[in-house]
Amino acid sequence: MNGPLLTSQRITLRALEPIDVDILYTWENDSSLWCTGVTIAPYSRKQLWDYVNNYDADIFSAKQLRLMIELTNSKETIGTLDLCEFDPINSRCGIGILIAKGHQAKGYGAEALRLVENYCRTRLSLHQLYCTVAESNLHSRHLFEKVGYRISGRLKSWLKSAGVYTDAYLYQKML
Repeated sequence: MNGPLLTSQRITLRALEPIDVDILYTWENDSSLWCTGVTIAPYSRKQLWDYVNNYDADIFSAKQLRLMIELTNSKETIGTLDLCEFDPINSRCGIGILIAKGHQAKGYGAEALRLVENYCRTRLSLHQLYCTVAESNLHSRHLFEKVGYRISGRLKSWLKSAGVYTDAYLYQKML
């Protein structure tokens, strides 16, 4: 990849900004998405304001990094990408992505993953990225498989939603 490290012709991965509070408020409080993460209750704007304003973007100290996905030309924020459980000793990191409704199935997710993979390989010297995806989340499974992630394990009764346990897959990609 040539050019800026976190920018393509269509999207840019950028730092979290105070202007993101409202969009985060919408996404974090969409209870239909809670089954994909660990959220169990709504967030207030104040909580999100405090989070954004106290956010530590140093992945080496915080062990995580949140990047916002925006359209390069219009600057519209269309998603977020999280690096978590950063492990510099073993050169690996977890990854999660959200593309807003209305922007899904347009290739933005795959493009964002490719950009962050290049960043992780060239700037963070990571060896691998991994994620856990619910067995029933066919859109995410397809996205990660499309960009080269492979299932390395099945986690039985891993996720619980509405009192029902479901399996999840552990995906990995060597960089």
